[in-house]
Amino acid sequence: MTTARIELPKKLIANFRKPARHRVFKGGRGSGKTRGLAKMAAIRVYQLAEMGVQGVFLCSREHLNSLEESSMEEVKAAIRSEDWLAAYFDIGEKYIRTKNRRIDFVFAGLRHNLDSIKSKARIVGNWTDEAEQVSEAAWRKLIPTIREEGDGWQSENWVSYNPESPESATHRRFISEERTGVIVTEINWRDNPWFPDVLEQERQDDLRLRPDIYDHIWEGAFLSQTEAQVFFGKVSVREFKPGRWDGPYQGVDFGFRPDPLAAVRVWIHDIRIWIEHEAYGQGVEIDAMPGFIKTRIPRFEEYVSRADSAEPKTISYAKRNGLARMEPVKKWPNSVHEGIRWMRGFEEIVIHPRCTGTARDFRRYSHKTDRLTGDILPDMIDADNHGPDAVRYALAPLIKQVGKTKTGSVVGMY
Repeated sequence: MTTARIELPKKLIANFRKPARHRVFKGGRGSGKTRGLAKMAAIRVYQLAEMGVQGVFLCSREHLNSLEESSMEEVKAAIRSEDWLAAYFDIGEKYIRTKNRRIDFVFAGLRHNLDSIKSKARIVGNWTDEAEQVSEAAWRKLIPTIREEGDGWQSENWVSYNPESPESATHRRFISEERTGVIVTEINWRDNPWFPDVLEQERQDDLRLRPDIYDHIWEGAFLSQTEAQVFFGKVSVREFKPGRWDGPYQGVDFGFRPDPLAAVRVWIHDIRIWIEHEAYGQGVEIDAMPGFIKTRIPRFEEYVSRADSAEPKTISYAKRNGLARMEPVKKWPNSVHEGIRWMRGFEEIVIHPRCTGTARDFRRYSHKTDRLTGDILPDMIDADNHGPDAVRYALAPLIKQVGKTKTGSVVGMY
């Protein structure tokens, strides 16, 4: 038996440690899932062929007009990257097969070619890349064909895609519906130990220049209706250093599992809101909260901070344990909507690149939409609002002053 060391992202390897009929890999660009699955496909074919299995391993997409649009070059590169795989396969311009002629790779589109594939040979495995666009009709036709099994093996279906819509047939079938035999792995750029510098530069540029679609491209989030995003067109991410600005203003949105803790330091200058520091973390216990904030936001305890008044016991604990200047924020009817309108009245909300959690929340925080018409509704979805809430708490006294101003203009109103 051949023993080989294969280097792949840990998250991808973990998916293969347990038996499964369907293996699903979803996430954004630069995760290494396509390259990793190309190598795993070659390894899987090697294993099956060595067991005497005969058939075809299908590499599919919804539409495939030519081999240039397929995963063939990825599989070829994966095979050539390992000497023992390169010695085992016969690679031609338009084919890949084991030298013992037991298993061929077949590259095909599901929309038009599946019937002809089924009539030729049994499918010992399938990998569908870019699976977001695969229709329910294609899945209904494909899945029953992946049914081969033998002594110590069964055919598997692998799916990789960058999610766009929760209503896609792929997402509904493998994520939304609770099916047996499915292992799902979310894998993104930070999970790829070989994430290249050239992609890191592109990622940083998208974070700075295209924050409205950054999460979809790089973090595997749905491609949302941008108009439904609460702060659409208002947020940018770039470095800055505060000068003689108004502030600092500090706010805290307490995190109780599963919600994260979000604390921020904010400034106002040049008709802009500037978010300089954050303490953002999942699963931060109450007794660890004061220290967590102080180690991430310099001199946080020296300035007034405002937190959710619905948690008086938590505020009391924080005041007794290092955050003596924390105060409950004063709320009023419709304060959330008024606060959002006031914040949107600024020219821009600038977030420092180190505030990754806050930036993500500002990008994702969205209005509800009508299920049938898609119309954007005035109420917000109660998710991804922790960073925005912390900023709103920090600035609450200024927001409240809007209604009391009788002369002149108020920065931030529209």
